Amino acid sequence: MFTITHKDKHSRARTGIIKTDHGKIETPIFMPVGTQATVKTLDSSDLNDLKAQIILGNTYHLHLRPGEDLIKKAGGLHKFMNWDKPILTDSGGFQVFSLGLQKDNRNKNGEKFVKIDDDGVTFKSHLDGSLHRFTPEEAIKIQHKIGADIIMAFDECTPDDAEEKYIKQAMDRTHRWAVRSLSAHQHLSTKALGDHKKTKTQNPKPKNYLFGIIQGSNNKQLREESAQFIASLDFDGIAVGGESVGYNMEATKNILDWVYPYLPENKPHYAMGLGQNPSDLFTVVERGIDMFDCVAPTRQARHGLVYIFDKKNKHKLDIKKSKYKNDKNPLDTTCTCSTCQNYTRAYIHHLFNTQEITGMRLATIHNLHFFLDLTHQMREAIKQDKFLQLKKKWM
Repeated sequence: MFTITHKDKHSRARTGIIKTDHGKIETPIFMPVGTQATVKTLDSSDLNDLKAQIILGNTYHLHLRPGEDLIKKAGGLHKFMNWDKPILTDSGGFQVFSLGLQKDNRNKNGEKFVKIDDDGVTFKSHLDGSLHRFTPEEAIKIQHKIGADIIMAFDECTPDDAEEKYIKQAMDRTHRWAVRSLSAHQHLSTKALGDHKKTKTQNPKPKNYLFGIIQGSNNKQLREESAQFIASLDFDGIAVGGESVGYNMEATKNILDWVYPYLPENKPHYAMGLGQNPSDLFTVVERGIDMFDCVAPTRQARHGLVYIFDKKNKHKLDIKKSKYKNDKNPLDTTCTCSTCQNYTRAYIHHLFNTQEITGMRLATIHNLHFFLDLTHQMREAIKQDKFLQLKKKWM
């Protein structure tokens, strides 16, 4: 599924192509997040105009609403949301972990929303309190029904401040769940192929590629142990997970340096939940990462924070500030997105000042274009062995 097309001579950065049944993905790539079968404020035509190559769906949220069975009956997530390019779904593990961190993580009877055991996780919906259970087998089954091109093994994400004993227990559990996820995936894939051969009248089910996830928090020994174990299994790609990745960039650097020697070169490398700042992308691509995603560009856009080329201000601009009330410039004079080509800062400031939804949409288009274009620039620089020169320009 993955072919390396060029390796930068001065760093670990590389370009590649991931082939799926819904199209090719050129790496390195930033993946917009479409949590509930939508990238908030945009539709599929917007994403096509932005030349997004792949988007993410969220297994936890899609399981709760509208449910994987409804999505399957609709022809899979691609048809359900009218998106014919690749989709990646996470396993739901991080969302369950996040529920466990919430201070109000108890219902009115004092019961915890999340209970983890060696077989899986029992949790209550944040929507209506209904009881649900994810096991590795169930998480894979749900993702197969959703029909994403790339799916994730079920894992346990541990907080940065957890004790080493618990981090080790969670990592070992993640490893056992990885084996079970892989087995469930292989079983369902074989069954789907057999069903197709029997019917002969239906198109074959699109192939799903399964990625394993490295855990171990900020512990060097455990990260290396996890990297070796996950890399030893027959996964199609390798992800680096954990609370630190993407949020604590100093820790992220260390983690990626620790695990890099154990990552199979011929498989895609995915840093989960990363992309809050342009500098973060350079940090991980330089360390051999091919894929990354983050809700920050779209979430920040909905709050009037846009990304521009401006090293002095860390490439950010708050369009809600009054100084932009009469500014006739585009958000970014160097940007070619439809927002910057057609609208002024003054107009977008006005939209946010009057709480018009169009302001959120225009800012989201700009922010996603910013990150997608930046990864395009990275790919071109890597091909010319000039990645570090591009990094210097931005950082």
